[in-house]
Amino acid sequence: MGETRLRREARQRAVELQRATGVAVRRLREDAGLSQAAVARAAGIDASYLRMIEGGTRDAGTSVLAAVSAVLGAELSVRLFPATGPAIHDRTQAPMEEALLGVVAGCWRPTPEVLVTRPSRGVVDLVLDDTRADILVATEIQGQVRRLEQQIRWHREKEESLPSSALWRMASEAGAREITTSRLLVLRSSRDLRELARTYEATLRAVYPAASRDAVAALRGEAAWPGAAIIWVRVDSHAVRLLDGPPPGVTLGR
Repeated sequence: MGETRLRREARQRAVELQRATGVAVRRLREDAGLSQAAVARAAGIDASYLRMIEGGTRDAGTSVLAAVSAVLGAELSVRLFPATGPAIHDRTQAPMEEALLGVVAGCWRPTPEVLVTRPSRGVVDLVLDDTRADILVATEIQGQVRRLEQQIRWHREKEESLPSSALWRMASEAGAREITTSRLLVLRSSRDLRELARTYEATLRAVYPAASRDAVAALRGEAAWPGAAIIWVRVDSHAVRLLDGPPPGVTLGR
């Protein structure tokens, strides 16, 4: 089995961190006026090992980096910063995406799993390219939402980062296109998410003001894209179906 996109990206980021760590160690050592041999001896490692760390060709463990940092009078910190959300999803995401793509008309060019890097790094679940109006719609597909404010922020950051994607470059090079962006949030019609839509209707309406029915009509090629919207998918043991509008009991998007 070939290397997956996630593993390839993880390997690339590990290499970048390794190089950046090496540069930081070398600068601290040189600023202190110390030789590689002296630092390595004090840290209890071989000078050749330190040379590889500084050159970015050796992945040093935290215990080694802690020892080197102590010698150089530096503090070592390893932290995980939230970016634009996890790159894997719950098991309902794939069938929901399939249901969505099943109604998308030929005027849309869908591209799943689009990597963005600036200003935020992450993966957009699906980007829909409206070739009629030169709009790229950053589409997020969620079977559950644990923190609403975080989901809203992630979605906005992914949309803002679309110009850093390879897809944006390809779309721009396809012609003299002035591309704009929009957002689409696809939610599972579950009890929890329907309750979320009722409880935080004002907030969600401010972020996704377009009517769900209008967004679905646009995806089917029957109307122009109405702007940022939420659409719903019903998932049960028998079928997965895109709803024409909000589910019963939900007024958001009507």
